[in-house]
Amino acid sequence: MKLGTAARDIVLRALKAYELDWTKIEYLGKSDSVTFKLETETAGKLLLRIHGERCSRAEILSELEWLSHLSGAAELVVPVGLRDSSGSYILETGNEPGNELYGGAQELNYVTLMRWVEGEHVAGNLTDEQLHAVGVMLAGMHQAGEQFVPSAEFTRPAWGADSFRKHWNKLEKHLSALVPEAWWKLYQAAAARIPGELEAMTPDPGSYGLIHGDLHFGNVVFADGQPRAIDFGLCGYGFYLYDLAAALLELSTEQRRSLIRGYSSIRALEPDYERKLECFFIMIMIGNYSHHISNPDELPSLREEQPYALAYLKEYLADSRFLFKGIEPVQVE
Repeated sequence: MKLGTAARDIVLRALKAYELDWTKIEYLGKSDSVTFKLETETAGKLLLRIHGERCSRAEILSELEWLSHLSGAAELVVPVGLRDSSGSYILETGNEPGNELYGGAQELNYVTLMRWVEGEHVAGNLTDEQLHAVGVMLAGMHQAGEQFVPSAEFTRPAWGADSFRKHWNKLEKHLSALVPEAWWKLYQAAAARIPGELEAMTPDPGSYGLIHGDLHFGNVVFADGQPRAIDFGLCGYGFYLYDLAAALLELSTEQRRSLIRGYSSIRALEPDYERKLECFFIMIMIGNYSHHISNPDELPSLREEQPYALAYLKEYLADSRFLFKGIEPVQVE
């Protein structure tokens, strides 16, 4: 059974289970889950997700528990889970033969339904005010993390040295597709240094807790001038600076300063935050390449980024502060 057919049949069963008076179904895409936007007569806009086997039932329920806390106690606008007609937050697909994602690589096991978060992605450069507001939003999310008391069954992944090693092991096998052999040593040296720096960091309630885990600007929308975070599928335990580094990755030097000012207006940053932030910056950059490297369609754009990526690696390995100064790309031959 092809992906489209499998997903279509699951969606139709889900619509019945949730008793939705839908008027429109829009396919959004697939990664670890297949996602659809639903428009309904009475429940408004909704997000329907069909989850692959990489997320367990307990992990999905824990994500929804965390989002409920952010929406309730923290009063943040985030996607929140909805129950089906039986009162469950998760609908099982039934694991029928043929319900596979990516040509049989991953089964489609569960369905969740969530409130749609209204907002638009910003086209072009964000303003200082928008970036400041993103920093404020992220700081509020981390404050909520300090207050969160999880249930006994709560389980989410951790983003640290172990997860980085897994990403690096995948990327190292594909380095020849990314950069010429002469430049491999920069990636290899950075990958050797990062786990030690991460393991030397002391997790405490003020610096470590539940984080978004994937806070790039594709996962931020704006409504009435205010930012809202979406797609918490990678939320888990990590240092709060990890989230901050992910947000800084695609910004210019001055834009990074604006976001930091917003964040620090709510939560004070530790005195040595900059070096730690740069470690997470490189960690996430390598993790992103690991995620996309096996997709041939992504390779051209990944290669185009290498003059800047290699420049960042050189600065990191030289122990030079680089996040808030201009970086000249290297010549890759």
